[in-house]
Amino acid sequence: MDEVKIIEIKKSVFADNDADAEALRADLKARGVYLLNLMSSPGSGKTTTLIQTLLRLEGRLRVAVMEADIDSDVDAVKIREATGVPSIQLHTGGMCHLDAEMTRQGLDNVALQDVDLVVLENVGNLVCPAEFDTGAVRNAMILSVPEGEDKPLKYPLMFSVCDLVLINKMDVLPYFDFDLEKCREYIRMRNPRAKVLPICARTGEGVDAFADWLVEEVYNWKHA
Repeated sequence: MDEVKIIEIKKSVFADNDADAEALRADLKARGVYLLNLMSSPGSGKTTTLIQTLLRLEGRLRVAVMEADIDSDVDAVKIREATGVPSIQLHTGGMCHLDAEMTRQGLDNVALQDVDLVVLENVGNLVCPAEFDTGAVRNAMILSVPEGEDKPLKYPLMFSVCDLVLINKMDVLPYFDFDLEKCREYIRMRNPRAKVLPICARTGEGVDAFADWLVEEVYNWKHA
């Protein structure tokens, strides 16, 4: 009996996506538009954090938001109603991530001439989104206190690709067995260059620092 032929396609798929991502980054650079890829697990507080941040960026940056989900337009509507910021919903057709081409398709529906910053709120999970370069300038993620400080050990790729880690829901820290310093240590193990900001989207703690980080990022990137 002939052996079954096994074709490894993963490498070529990722290579093609990486090329698409680099081309998208170059295009956005030429347009002066900064793209942030924001990731997390479901329920970590991405949308609430984004709302609080957008309110603090008013008058400082022109922003648009792309919300990625398998279905529904709940988050895009929530963003628009709470902040007035232009927001579109991307449906992934059942896929658990966005890649560079899908991101480009979303950006084709954004008035890029009117924005400095586009925030892509990626599909909620800690695995697939980390594997695909979206063409963003920076990757950021949110880890919430109830998820536990051990997540950098369990999901190493997510933490290794992120330039910024927001540790959200600090207001419930007294009620959970969450060791903040140990979490910082685990993050450094995966990515010693990652910036870590404890925040609470509900109370606003630390959100100003995130907004300031974004303003500085966009300014430095535009003037590099």
